[in-house]
Amino acid sequence: MLQPYFFFSYARVDFEAEDAFVDQFFSDLRDELGRIEPAARAEELAYRDTEQLRVGDDWAEQLATMLGRSRAMVALYSPAYFASLYCGKEWTAFRGRVRRHHEDTGELIPALVPVLWEPVVPGELAAEVTKIQWAQPDMGEAYARYGLRALLRTGPQGDAYRQVVKVVAERVRDAAARRLTELADFDLNAVRGYFPGPQPVESTAGAGMVRLFIAAGRASEAAAEGGSHAGGWYGAKPWHWAPYHPPTTPSLAVRAQRVITAAGHTTTLEEVGAGLGEKLDQAREDSQVSVLLVDPWVAGHVRYRAALREYDDQNHPVTGVMVPMGSADPEGERDALWAGVRGVFRRNWLRRSDPEHLFRVKVNRENFDSDLTIMVTVAQNKLMDDNLDWGDDDGGAFGFGPGGTGERAIPGLAIPFGPQPAPETPPREPGRWPNPPDVPNPRDHHDDAAPLRGDQDDDH
Repeated sequence: MLQPYFFFSYARVDFEAEDAFVDQFFSDLRDELGRIEPAARAEELAYRDTEQLRVGDDWAEQLATMLGRSRAMVALYSPAYFASLYCGKEWTAFRGRVRRHHEDTGELIPALVPVLWEPVVPGELAAEVTKIQWAQPDMGEAYARYGLRALLRTGPQGDAYRQVVKVVAERVRDAAARRLTELADFDLNAVRGYFPGPQPVESTAGAGMVRLFIAAGRASEAAAEGGSHAGGWYGAKPWHWAPYHPPTTPSLAVRAQRVITAAGHTTTLEEVGAGLGEKLDQAREDSQVSVLLVDPWVAGHVRYRAALREYDDQNHPVTGVMVPMGSADPEGERDALWAGVRGVFRRNWLRRSDPEHLFRVKVNRENFDSDLTIMVTVAQNKLMDDNLDWGDDDGGAFGFGPGGTGERAIPGLAIPFGPQPAPETPPREPGRWPNPPDVPNPRDHHDDAAPLRGDQDDDH
């Protein structure tokens, strides 16, 4: 029976966001292990679900089998890893196998080999996780501080990255040589993982789904076009775009997802394309807000121009737009760059300084997180205003015409005839949702959308 040298455990989110980098590390680690362990057969060096699972396989059963047979497990630590239910199950099952071997034989084999993919906060991890060291001096200070993904982005063939691969491969080889006791068949679905931590059963009133749409360049297209913007901040997919340099932080899409989930919301990610307006309308109808992340270098390109102009011509009051200013964008080309953005967003460009904070351009690295947090909060507040039941008992209530017909007035056009006496005490709007501190008060707008809900599936 196949007994792979290592089981590769990783978060699906990390693979989808940075698939080229996860692939490269897996391949480099497998190749390095084959180099230092020449007697090993190629097919037994590593197990990874995307390469080994076939049509018709029972996914959980196959993973459980290989967790029980693999001689070591390489776990790709990241915030996404510790937020994944099935990563927690894999980690816990293999950790239990190591402990059982220790209890039965008295031999402690360090067969669970962590790799710091992206920085994590130890205080937020389960105590059982922090017992296992994930860095050592010969792996380098940059690795311990920024994680392996940052080394891979800045120098995929550099000495710092290659040294970490070498150390991990040696750890796997040493653990594999000592032969951890196999674990009999078990039900992976029944394993209670050490992570993620307890989650609230009900979403809070301010939580919900935020849909991210991204319009960004690709490395192949940028290289073909040439120009100074064809630097190293693009990847194979739009969501690999990382405009802020040096790239010691995740791609912009991953960074945005972290900000949104840290605020208590769930999120989805897709590329801007045909039918964007319909998708934004449907999101609002489903009580979801949306944010467009737009690369200024490609806003006017054929791939995105029509969809973005369609957005600009329509009214999407619970959608925000962020257009970052890359820290490596050449000074001499910025005027033409932003003129192109202004040409696509002809109407919304006038809103770039509005207190509503729903259209922001030239967003720099330092302000991105706070600007996005405020944008999502403002959009959520507007959505909550939409969902409030204002009633129609008194014909002159807010949002109704002076005749009490029950028809909604168009905001800004329902102007009362003649001067109106100011009330001694300003009336409190019934059911008004309070704004958080330091967030501008959104413009009132109301419809009959469904109650706010946000669901999140595990994304291993």
